[in-house]
Amino acid sequence: MISTLAVAGYRSLRELVVPLGPLNVVTGDNGSGKSSLYRALRLLSEVARGGLIASLAREGGLQSTLWAGPESPSASPTRSERPPPGARRRNPVSLRLGFAADDLSYSLELGLPPQGPDARSAFNLDPVIKRECIWSGPVLRPAAILVDRTGPLTRARGEGTEWHTLSQHLPDFESMVARCADPVRAPEMIALREKMRSWRFYDYFRSDADAASRRPQIGTHTPVLSHDGSDLAAALQTIREIGDADAVEQAIDDAFPGSSVNILNAGGRFEVELTQPGLLRPLRAGELSDGTLRYVLWVAALLTPRPPELMVLNEPESSLHPDLLPSLGRLIVEASSRSQIVVVTHASRLVAALERHSGCNSIRLGKAHGQTVMDLHIDDDMPRWQWPAR
Repeated sequence: MISTLAVAGYRSLRELVVPLGPLNVVTGDNGSGKSSLYRALRLLSEVARGGLIASLAREGGLQSTLWAGPESPSASPTRSERPPPGARRRNPVSLRLGFAADDLSYSLELGLPPQGPDARSAFNLDPVIKRECIWSGPVLRPAAILVDRTGPLTRARGEGTEWHTLSQHLPDFESMVARCADPVRAPEMIALREKMRSWRFYDYFRSDADAASRRPQIGTHTPVLSHDGSDLAAALQTIREIGDADAVEQAIDDAFPGSSVNILNAGGRFEVELTQPGLLRPLRAGELSDGTLRYVLWVAALLTPRPPELMVLNEPESSLHPDLLPSLGRLIVEASSRSQIVVVTHASRLVAALERHSGCNSIRLGKAHGQTVMDLHIDDDMPRWQWPAR
């Protein structure tokens, strides 16, 4: 489980260290930085898939995603402080992402490539990786570093003080997590990569008339619902056969009392239908309301028979009637017993449903002079975090 998420220099997240638990709900006003925190987690997941640079490019490139405020505002900004004066940059441009866990922790720093007339590459707008580290335990210490990458050089710790070179020519646009694989000298690299690749993100399910989840689909075993919900019927049938079929029925009955969900199989093409009390026939997916369909999609996503280490939900309340939010909250709480969950939302009823769970970690974001900050109490226990020096 991730115990700490750290982001620096990304959009409004100038320097943010967030404690995480098994179940986390991120709230705040519009523009407070909730979406930036969600995107930062997605960028970390892209590191293990080799898609980090391309993801940043789709956001407008490093220059568009960097913190745009003063380099060194007040150490602990509050809403009541005066805006800090601008200052000339003294430190290198950087965007840093990292997380800590009890077993393996990781950080990455991005910067700008060489600029000026001597720069030969046509890709001079692409960021480059300046530093990467993997260490044991939640706190960075020199003796805990297991794999270290500085520029093109990547090394793994051997016995005692001995270091093994994994690569001397690692391209500056590729992460060592995605590129290096040495099960003998750096098994922790493979373990971390598989952990990060297992992370799952859901931020939008289509429910319009042309949504794929409304149409019959070719059915194959689907233990993981796709990000767009296009394989809904197959995912539900997979849960019924190899997962917790009773949990599906309970989740549907919780939201729509007396109702049940079934899967039609017509020659290998699957389709969802919902049986409801008072109706003479079941309703097929194409006939369901947007909110009903999206709730069924969340049932398939959260009751997956292959739970990920981390599941991140961005505004899952979209298109749902407020009366469905307590049921969705109970479904999310149940899923948090199998996966670490982060929910980004501004729906007060969903927040209330999640906070009823004793283990819920509430993270409220706000803004101070353009910078995202957490609303903290005096007794809040903040995690220790230190960035590796470039």
